[in-house]
Amino acid sequence: MLRMITHSIDRLEYLCSVIPPLLSSIPDHEFRNKPAPGKWSRQEILGHLIDSATNNHQRFIRVQFEEIPYIRYDQDQWVLNSHYNELNKEDMIEFWKRYNLHLVELMRRIPAENLQKFCNTGGENPVTLEFLVNDYV
Repeated sequence: MLRMITHSIDRLEYLCSVIPPLLSSIPDHEFRNKPAPGKWSRQEILGHLIDSATNNHQRFIRVQFEEIPYIRYDQDQWVLNSHYNELNKEDMIEFWKRYNLHLVELMRRIPAENLQKFCNTGGENPVTLEFLVNDYV
């Protein structure tokens, strides 16, 4: 169990070092381009990943001290109301990186006994904190 969590944490840390330069190399006009009506631009996808970090941050913490917290995430509404295509690309990339490095540190400090606590994410059944960590990465 802890080995699988450690693998996820190490992978997220690695991704934080590799992904930002790749995203920065994409020209702004391509990064903001929506491939089709109703589809997200790359910048909105990055915004979605920031939103995911935000929602999972709450899950990672609250599941440890609340009795099966309910934390649902409506990704389309979050992206729509965050106006990501209007924001500075480099600021968003840096924020994604820093936020995820913060989550890496939090995940490293989760006591093993808390990994089997449950969170309701709006699905059919509550899921464990262990599942949430692995699924996030």
